[in-house]
Amino acid sequence: MRKILLSNDDGIFSEGLRRLSAIAVKYGEVWIAAPESQRSGCSHSETINDVIDVKKVPFPVEGVHAYSCSGTPADCIKVGMRILVPGGPDFVVTGINYGYNCGYDIQYSGTAGAAMEAATGKCVSVAVSEGRDGYHEVADKYLPEILTKLMDEKPEKGKIWNVNIPSCPPEKFNGILENRSISGTAFIIDEFTVTGDEEHMSVTVGAKPGGVPEPGTDLWAVANNYISIGIVG
Repeated sequence: MRKILLSNDDGIFSEGLRRLSAIAVKYGEVWIAAPESQRSGCSHSETINDVIDVKKVPFPVEGVHAYSCSGTPADCIKVGMRILVPGGPDFVVTGINYGYNCGYDIQYSGTAGAAMEAATGKCVSVAVSEGRDGYHEVADKYLPEILTKLMDEKPEKGKIWNVNIPSCPPEKFNGILENRSISGTAFIIDEFTVTGDEEHMSVTVGAKPGGVPEPGTDLWAVANNYISIGIVG
């Protein structure tokens, strides 16, 4: 039986992780090592020379071994691979992330960072993200098929599968596009609000929509209601 490790950056009790767990239990024995709270935007950062608290927690999907960690998503993967899963996992999936991880935005993603940490451990690793529009039918229908395919197709060393799923009504879904390149356009771009003066200022970083994505890229795919599958690393 496959040993499957799940994580994310939205926290142990996120809806996306629950939905992913319900799919994963059909393929093997499942462990979760996920942050105890929101850790979005922390990329591949890790905790050095400090304690990481790991606690077993009840989880709404039967049969899942679930643990919360006080550290980053990458910490969670380290703990899961080396301590929690006996002998280490066969397959790692991170997500389902709330919001796309496409284009330049991938570099900031804790969900992608966790998957990259697993890839350094020579494990087949998939990062899964979904749009924020509240429609889950496409992901719930097609993700099992995608994971079945990717479980046995390992990218070259240090690289991960990156899957982005549009959050659109099923009737507007256009299909699956593989081998998508990373867009050179950011999905969202920073928007700064500055108050104060040069001696003491307060800066708030917000976000606004990015530019127009290029055809053939991950961002173009999701913008046009396709599932995007590509390799990142």
